[in-house]
Amino acid sequence: MGILHGVMGNATECSVESVREAFEPILLENEVVEKVFKIIRDEIIFTNKRLVLVDKQGLTAKKVEFRSIPYKNITSFAKESAGMMDLDAELKLWISKSDEPITIEFSKKFDINEVYKILSSYILN
Repeated sequence: MGILHGVMGNATECSVESVREAFEPILLENEVVEKVFKIIRDEIIFTNKRLVLVDKQGLTAKKVEFRSIPYKNITSFAKESAGMMDLDAELKLWISKSDEPITIEFSKKFDINEVYKILSSYILN
């Protein structure tokens, strides 16, 4: 689970266009990439159908794991805003049949509420 349990850096938003071509082979016909965040060299991709966690492994990052999480399998989610002394904000996702949440850290400069709204719109609708 690489980036998921011990996040090595904070996520920052990057352009959808920068990854669109790379993810085209794994997207469904009517699936659209809506938001992309990078954590060092790993990525978090929000599509209109699912959340894709990309874990680039090894020194050369030639081995890549794509973890697809359909929004319907996210049973609970939480955000923890960065406080005055905190350096980051956290997003926690609980997936069906899993006791431990997936934790993703975001830079204090990033508005985690945007990610929370994206999840809310797909999970709660």
